[in-house]
Amino acid sequence: MEIKRDIYLNKLINKKHNGLIKVVTGIRRCGKSYLLFNLFKDHLLAEGVDKEHIIEIAFDSFENKRFRDPDVLYPYLKELIKDDGMYYVLLDEVQLLGEFESVLNSLIRMKNVDVYVTGSNARFLSKDVITEFRGRGDEVHMHPLSFAEFMSVYSGTKQDGWNEYMLYGGLPPIMNISSPEEKINFLKSLFEETYISDIVGRHNVRNRAELEEILNILSSAIGSLTNPTKLSAAFKSVKQKTISNTTIKRYIDYLCDSFLIDSAVRYDIKGKKYIGTPVKYYFTDLGLRNARLNFRQLEGTHAMENIIFNELKIRGFNVDVGVITLNKTNEKGHGIRKQLEIDFVCNKGSKRYYIQSAYAIPDQAKMEQEQRSLMLTGDFFKKIIITKDAPAPYYNDDGVLVMSVYDFLLNEGSLDN
Repeated sequence: MEIKRDIYLNKLINKKHNGLIKVVTGIRRCGKSYLLFNLFKDHLLAEGVDKEHIIEIAFDSFENKRFRDPDVLYPYLKELIKDDGMYYVLLDEVQLLGEFESVLNSLIRMKNVDVYVTGSNARFLSKDVITEFRGRGDEVHMHPLSFAEFMSVYSGTKQDGWNEYMLYGGLPPIMNISSPEEKINFLKSLFEETYISDIVGRHNVRNRAELEEILNILSSAIGSLTNPTKLSAAFKSVKQKTISNTTIKRYIDYLCDSFLIDSAVRYDIKGKKYIGTPVKYYFTDLGLRNARLNFRQLEGTHAMENIIFNELKIRGFNVDVGVITLNKTNEKGHGIRKQLEIDFVCNKGSKRYYIQSAYAIPDQAKMEQEQRSLMLTGDFFKKIIITKDAPAPYYNDDGVLVMSVYDFLLNEGSLDN
């Protein structure tokens, strides 16, 4: 079963021969090794590259254990580079290589060597990985499967696929596990034994229980506006313990840094400025989020919003939460201030879209409620409402594009209809 990961493959292809170390990052088990050793290697062979000019080493393989010693690896690579043709060096789990920064920097100084690496230790599962390469790294960040990628190998209907995707997420190994019990056990053990252990090890977290409890609170409140003060209050009510705002912020930073969660900051559309807090948090993979909660809280509304957020990030958008402030006068003549929200303000280059996620729109009153904030932006950027089920995409009388979540997710150009 070959899953196409064209978004990431094309990024690697476009970065060929740019003189930098191509670093594929992303959470564990999202498909980094498969991208490098299968999809990209197949591309090189199809382009006519001699297989002897493709050097691949997986450092986590026992047979390659000796190559973790830089004094063994570097002479070996130099020996394989026999002519002036371009050589492609593909290295998996490169953090296992001693002094890997020095080795990689030496390789890219050779004019006929193009270097591609993946890694899975704490440093490579972190947003600051590129600093390791002192300006010589070029990151390709990989996400779990999008819904379109998931459906490309799923044999059932899109509705059944949606239910599976919303429940178990898009980590590629899930596609090879048949029983629900095995999927649940895989996700729970992966989260506990791998992801959290990575964070604890990287940041020397002394109170793992606190970190996990904050993670549980965030898991149960995806898509909700929150901040360290609110989380501190929630922690106190749940655990009857006090944890400082500073500690909570540090834990959240660790979770974002490890790619487990992502954030959307509020943006004042009229004032054209960012509002610091509160912030919305979303999970990179819904299956992992559900595993944290033992698959108990499965609300379709918030899950759909999380999936839409992830899709926008996969498509390369910067995503914020839109805020429109209304200043009104009440019946007593007192000034009142009200804030309306737009779920997503999406920017990429000169493009901007305003998007509302509305699980169901049963009547016109609900439609008017959902689009009220969209109508108050004061500009002419496209306004979109995404619902769980809708007819074919259409523009309503107010010029708002309405489409189903299936049309949005399964059509890469859906926002430009």
